[in-house]
Amino acid sequence: MRSYTQLTREQRYQISALLKMGHNHTEIAGYLHVNKSTVGRDINRNRGRRGYRPRQADQKACNRRKTPRRIVRIQWDEVDAFLRQDWSPEQVSGWLKTQEHKSVSHEWIYQHILADKHYGGNLYRHLRCQKRHRKRYGCYDRRGTLPNRVSIDKRPEIVNSRQRLGDWEVDTVIGKGQQQAIVTLTERRSRLALIRKVEQRTAQAVKDAILVLLQPLMAQTHTLTSDNGKEFALHQQIAEQLQATFFFSHPYSAWERGTNENMNGLLRQYFPKTQSFKTVTDDQITSTMHRLNNRPRKTLAFRTPFEVFSELSSVALVT
Repeated sequence: MRSYTQLTREQRYQISALLKMGHNHTEIAGYLHVNKSTVGRDINRNRGRRGYRPRQADQKACNRRKTPRRIVRIQWDEVDAFLRQDWSPEQVSGWLKTQEHKSVSHEWIYQHILADKHYGGNLYRHLRCQKRHRKRYGCYDRRGTLPNRVSIDKRPEIVNSRQRLGDWEVDTVIGKGQQQAIVTLTERRSRLALIRKVEQRTAQAVKDAILVLLQPLMAQTHTLTSDNGKEFALHQQIAEQLQATFFFSHPYSAWERGTNENMNGLLRQYFPKTQSFKTVTDDQITSTMHRLNNRPRKTLAFRTPFEVFSELSSVALVT
């Protein structure tokens, strides 16, 4: 039976950073995709005299796991009886906590129900929701960690202030069936959009697309910022060939790449999620890119991204 997932050291560093930025427990939980009580409990249990420090908090949590605890055996017949009275797992868990110090999480009870179903039982029929899949709480990131990635925390402040040209945000937009994809690049100051279709969302295909789009603009390329998707596994090669620095946002923090996320939303007007990209042609990609870059933006005093980029650089863009 699977147990719940503990907060990782990386998540504790994120909690510390977000606390310093003034975010509350609910906002932090939203960024980490965990329950807000998980955040509050970790802060309260693992803080020291100087407040919540991630390294100290992680060490306290590890030491606590090594300390043996008194185990109270759960009588599953008792749990089953309540479930057959149509009590929810959360109600069973909450009531047991008030009785003789018995404690069993609602997640554990759900796992017990799934195991019972696997062996032909019918406890699951007493659940109010009969969905095929149940929403899971907590962070279950199976994508892994990309090697040698540089956190957005180390990105120069000039990038955040949008004071110069050449800081790009990058992402991929997928079509129906998740086969083909569109690589999207957005320049932070001018909002210039560069897009290119790839037949497969692989690291090699994404790398090649980024280089095709940005190599003509190497003089206007200082940094790139992406999410933690595996399609950016070749980030070191991209940075080396563009003579730029590649940064990664925190997991589940799309707001840290808000310029690119906004552009992706505009792109969906032309390539909706329900559309397969198999039939999308290069001419359509080029036409859409020109439409987006020739559209006046309120954030640019109703100038177009093409106009702003051209004014700030010596590159003559074809409109």
